[in-house]
Amino acid sequence: MAAEKDNGGASVPEFEVPAYWAEAKEELMRRDRIMKRLIPQFGDMHLKGHPDPFTTLARSIVGQQVTPKAADAAWAKLNACCPKLTPGQIIKLGAEQLSACGLSKRKTEYILDLADHFKAKRVHTNLWSEMDDEAVIAELVQIRGITRWTAEMFLIFNLLRPNVLPLDDAGLIQGISQNYFSGEPVSRSDAREVAANWEPWRTVATWYLWRSLDPGSASGLASAAASGTVE
Repeated sequence: MAAEKDNGGASVPEFEVPAYWAEAKEELMRRDRIMKRLIPQFGDMHLKGHPDPFTTLARSIVGQQVTPKAADAAWAKLNACCPKLTPGQIIKLGAEQLSACGLSKRKTEYILDLADHFKAKRVHTNLWSEMDDEAVIAELVQIRGITRWTAEMFLIFNLLRPNVLPLDDAGLIQGISQNYFSGEPVSRSDAREVAANWEPWRTVATWYLWRSLDPGSASGLASAAASGTVE
């Protein structure tokens, strides 16, 4: 599929199979008995990235602490108010009109801060492909409303990084609990121990655990959908 231009100027392919996906599947099935069972259940399905950094992060803010249905409704309303949804257009709308679109005062502040970071080029979108995961996270969490978890979802869904382990993600922890511990509670230490066997493909294993919890979802990701990071 052809690449699209994002609001940071970089071209990011949308919905292509990540280059590492086939190799990762083979290695995970060879190493891990749970992955050997899970992966074949989902055939040719794969992680689908979102091509635009600004809208990916904006949607994650809009969807914070609400249900997926409410997040979709809020996102649709914002798109109706601001069809282009560029940093410049968000700033032009301003706090009053953004609030009128249905955003809370705090989310309005977060969206405006995000837009300001992009417009002022305080985020280095053209360099992210060359930066390691922790460097990208460190830059993103300087933006109000962007937590480490949000930054990790961005690494997975926008930059398609292969080895992200989002330990703050409830879906990952639940997936490990159900598939590896028969539903028993799982600590972060337990999760790290299980995930050590997945390196350098922790993103891929995480994605299959998400799918195991929500096999009918078009995105295959219940927890990230709630944050608005996927469509």
